[in-house]
Amino acid sequence: QVQLVESGGGSVQAGGSLRLSCAASGYTGSSNCMGWFRQAPGKKREGVAEYTPDGTIYYSDSAQGRFTISRDNAKNTVLLQMNSLKPEDTAMYYCAAGCIRPWLGYPVPERFLYWGQGAQVTVSS
Repeated sequence: QVQLVESGGGSVQAGGSLRLSCAASGYTGSSNCMGWFRQAPGKKREGVAEYTPDGTIYYSDSAQGRFTISRDNAKNTVLLQMNSLKPEDTAMYYCAAGCIRPWLGYPVPERFLYWGQGAQVTVSS
């Protein structure tokens, strides 16, 4: 019933910007249980930005100062604005929603029940 669809990925040169969008249909869970993860080939899935249960925002050290997560609750949409992109940002980016485990103070993929198919982001030098 719940479907998350990412859009806005693509290829950009270093220093460029992209905005990812995640549209959640059939989702009635908390908007404080939504976020973005990414996974590069051969690496573990890592948290990028997400809302915590109290409404505060977590950013990874890499994302801090460059990425901004936002949401439109009426449209069940969460956005990720990515500026000053670097080649190390190249990865598949996944939208996640639906908390099934508590917030532990750091991102854990297993905390989320619902996942999108991913949006590829490629940053060239």
